[in-house]
Amino acid sequence: MSPPTRILVVEDEARIAEVVQSYLEREGHMVVRAATGEDALADFARRRPDLVVLDLGLPRMAGEDVCRRIRAASDVPIIMLTAKDGEEDLVKGLQLGADDYLTKPFSPRELTARVRALLRRARSDDEPQADVLERAGERLVVDSARRRATLDGAPVDLTESEFRLLQTLARFPGRVYTRFELVDKVQGYQFEGYERTIDAHVKNLRRKLGEDARDPRLILTVYGRGYAFAEEQK
Repeated sequence: MSPPTRILVVEDEARIAEVVQSYLEREGHMVVRAATGEDALADFARRRPDLVVLDLGLPRMAGEDVCRRIRAASDVPIIMLTAKDGEEDLVKGLQLGADDYLTKPFSPRELTARVRALLRRARSDDEPQADVLERAGERLVVDSARRRATLDGAPVDLTESEFRLLQTLARFPGRVYTRFELVDKVQGYQFEGYERTIDAHVKNLRRKLGEDARDPRLILTVYGRGYAFAEEQK
């Protein structure tokens, strides 16, 4: 049997942390709890968890700083918990490298479903391949085997979720994906209320590719339908 999955729960509200721990342990996970950013970083370095559930509203060291430092050292999946639900807050959180986002109050069952999906996604192996696309004199390489992308030879620093989004769109240029489809492809589950997570990932991905959001050349918005990767112009 494989060892239990280790999950680091970083939450300073004891009641919430206890509920999250209880639900995750019912799923068979081993849970480590931390109430401060400093403790979270120490536990992360010592325990090397398989996934992190991170509250942004921590005392002393902000959760955003914890997320930034974890992401600089590891590509471990991160689910952020926050009381803020504005679009800009969502975008900023995902820019730090988080994979998913839950707004308080949240359903513990929904959290465990998201944990399950992210862990399944992290364990899956894509077929080794590299998609090479030429667009307007630019050369975009999406290397599935090495989980990296380059644009005109320069590496594009992407989170796992951003890479999966680019990989999905670039594999079939011209195909229109609804937000609902992309949530399932990128996050590993379907939940209509979080389709806006895809909008935030698209915004971040366009920024990293040097796209003008008002006139994108690679990732196109198909109004009323979703997103598509631009077809090569003949």
